[in-house]
Amino acid sequence: MAVPTSPWHHYLRALRSRQAPRVQDFQRAEDVLLAVLERVHALDARFVVDYSRDAEAFQFALRSSDDPQDMQVPLRVDAEALLTEEPDAPELGDGPARCRLGIPREAAGLERWTADDVFSAAPSEDGAEGRGYLVPGKVLSVLKELLVAAIVHCRHHSLIPPGSLSAASLREEQLHLSLVVSGGWRKIRFNVVPVVRKGHWEPALEGAHLSPGFPEGMLDRILGQGVDLVPASVQDWSTSTDYLLTRLLQALGSLPGHRLDGLCILDRVSHESWRDGGQSPGLTFSHLKAVLLWASALFPSPEDWADLQGAVYRLLVVLLCCLATQHLPHPLWPRLNLLPTSGLDLHALYQRVERFASQPEASLRLHATHLGRCPPPRLDHGIKALLQLPASDPAYWATAYFDVLLDKFQVFNIQDQERVSAMHSIFRKTRALGGGES
Repeated sequence: MAVPTSPWHHYLRALRSRQAPRVQDFQRAEDVLLAVLERVHALDARFVVDYSRDAEAFQFALRSSDDPQDMQVPLRVDAEALLTEEPDAPELGDGPARCRLGIPREAAGLERWTADDVFSAAPSEDGAEGRGYLVPGKVLSVLKELLVAAIVHCRHHSLIPPGSLSAASLREEQLHLSLVVSGGWRKIRFNVVPVVRKGHWEPALEGAHLSPGFPEGMLDRILGQGVDLVPASVQDWSTSTDYLLTRLLQALGSLPGHRLDGLCILDRVSHESWRDGGQSPGLTFSHLKAVLLWASALFPSPEDWADLQGAVYRLLVVLLCCLATQHLPHPLWPRLNLLPTSGLDLHALYQRVERFASQPEASLRLHATHLGRCPPPRLDHGIKALLQLPASDPAYWATAYFDVLLDKFQVFNIQDQERVSAMHSIFRKTRALGGGES
């Protein structure tokens, strides 16, 4: 007699069947956009085409939502030769500081960046280090004009399929340039962003607290790849860690276990059940990616991720903690809260997430006949105890309430005293993660 597939694995198998077509759609849309960007580069060599998009395709395959995908356009400029001025630098680790990028007076090789279309001259003062600034608002304006010219050229010379790209959203005033590209039957919105690549690690970024979740040396190698500066306003630039976080996610996928499978399941459930098919505001893939990075550090043992259901519930415990305390720290700027303070009812979202954690079977389907005759998931008493969480009083998340839960967990599910001690340590860290006492 064949052993029935658990609903968790049945659901995951259905999600995986959709990943290959999503990657193909992404790659087709990316090819269209790259053809346009190649023409942009031919028109103005200051803008470079970035062909290293494997991490973005990998991440797009994991997602269920159709949220915009960034397409970075690096500037051909030596970032180390620029002057970085931070007028209002935040306290160490608080988050990305805004800065202005100055052109030194005596720097060689930067002449093309002192043209009026991207450069703003500084007032002439004795003792001033720079002669002016590389202005992100002007860079965006130039890139916008180049994109329009490149699209017209590519259409005229049949370099892109007819109807494959819409530039209507280029009229929007944003800190990126939005293009809708067809990748087969799926339309993908790309946010085209000019970036200045910095080849060294930012001292304000922190990563040591994530190290338990990665093999020795892997975290340092990824973070050592440097950061990007992206437009923060028409005058200022700021640090972006999106590329680094995607690389960290890719590294987790190389480890044994169900880390990425748990993320994939939660993102689908979030899109369909917590965001009403993407029609309501809610958690984005970036939020859930941060939850996974924290969970991987708090649960570093490979055994913690060996079981699919257990992997999902480790993510849920961290997510519920963050929703209850309304605090999801940025993985590389722990004092920066990623949860929005307005526009999203975190209490209602908590209720939805807790409802799924208590009764997941209603959401583990892609259509009405998906589960067939499979029995519903059964939660053991230990997991049920962990999910008896008082949403109305976030103070419980910063007290010894976790110790009570762990005592229940021990009675029903854990006999190994060392394992119980480790769990106590993990949840003390989790309370600190949520802004409570450590």
